[in-house]
Amino acid sequence: MCYEPTARPPLPPIAWGSGLAGSEDVVLESADGTRFTTFSARTDEPGAPGVAILPDVRGLHPFYRDLAIRFAEAGANAAAMDYFGRTAGTGARDADFDFRSHVNETTPDQVALDAAAIVEFLRSEVGGGATSVYTVGFCFGGRHSFNQAARGHGLAGVIGFYGVVQWREPDDGQAPIDHASRYQCPVLGLFGGADKAIPTGEVDRFRAALDAAGVGNEIVSYPDAPHSFFDRTAAEHAEASGDAWRRMLAFIRPPAGG
Repeated sequence: MCYEPTARPPLPPIAWGSGLAGSEDVVLESADGTRFTTFSARTDEPGAPGVAILPDVRGLHPFYRDLAIRFAEAGANAAAMDYFGRTAGTGARDADFDFRSHVNETTPDQVALDAAAIVEFLRSEVGGGATSVYTVGFCFGGRHSFNQAARGHGLAGVIGFYGVVQWREPDDGQAPIDHASRYQCPVLGLFGGADKAIPTGEVDRFRAALDAAGVGNEIVSYPDAPHSFFDRTAAEHAEASGDAWRRMLAFIRPPAGG
């Protein structure tokens, strides 16, 4: 599990608009007919970008509802997706929800279909009317977020926090290092230098693969940060979390002409 149950995202250090315009659960439908729950948070900032949030293995956990609101407060429309509409439906879940069994039934193609539905929602008037849309993911979702760059969504960029970029097993066909040559938009990768699951050498290989493919990228490794450092209960990583927020917001809202 990426975060402890009580973890929540750190507060953004800057904002463009005056705040949250509204938030709600929305049930979306993928191209294969799957209905799944999304938590939408809209900003009051005109012309704001859209951010599709791909959670960790828990799916639509309170951490990601909170994160969507933080993005809206900072001046971006956001929608956090749930992965398990096909296997668990759209109803409410309690703390005992067995997410592990549902993760095992979730495929990259299914995630891409659901991500496409969220991107379309963010571009719609009810989702905020975003003209530029990005994905941001964490751990399980970080890897999927990176690979949405190759899925033809017309994204303006992808962001991944501590998504495993290397092969995880002998038949792993989803390593971002291998898919980088097919990426169609810039990449922001945020990693913990003390993350034992993603060695620094593999992060360097990912950067090199992106460079070789001519894909614009900003790959950042915080030297003493562990996996899941982006958490406001982890005071010792506040500096890394604040820097990650600033880089994210600059990535999704670059200066005019930048």
